[in-house]
Amino acid sequence: MTELRVPPGPGLPDGLVIPDGELVERFSRSSGPGGQRVNTTDSRVQLSFDLAGSTVLSDTQRERALRRLAARLDGTVLTVDSSEERSQFRNRSAARERLAELLREALAPPPPQRRATRPTRGSVDRRLTGKTRRGALKRQRSRPPVE
Repeated sequence: MTELRVPPGPGLPDGLVIPDGELVERFSRSSGPGGQRVNTTDSRVQLSFDLAGSTVLSDTQRERALRRLAARLDGTVLTVDSSEERSQFRNRSAARERLAELLREALAPPPPQRRATRPTRGSVDRRLTGKTRRGALKRQRSRPPVE
């Protein structure tokens, strides 16, 4: 296949193109029910990309991706599997799409921090009125006092 293209998005205004030489593909047999001459093709694809050794990522992007994808990494290598399709070609395409989407999400800048705001007077009044009504309803359910 050719290089991997990550579409433009937040943090990637021009997108990203990862050369084919930085991607490592391994093929193996898919799991699933077997039989005579069934599942004998190596259709499962494992696509790996070394984030630390990449030449296309800037230092900021590399640091951000390593931090956000830390749970998915084996050292500094991000690996994606695909075995849903019966065809090796379609599994290769699916793995590349999945890797591109993971990188696009990981390279997006963090959202702006939320500024704390006070509740409006109307919302406070509505909350307290509702609590008062609920308490009155519960008081009505009790037994009347014995005289």
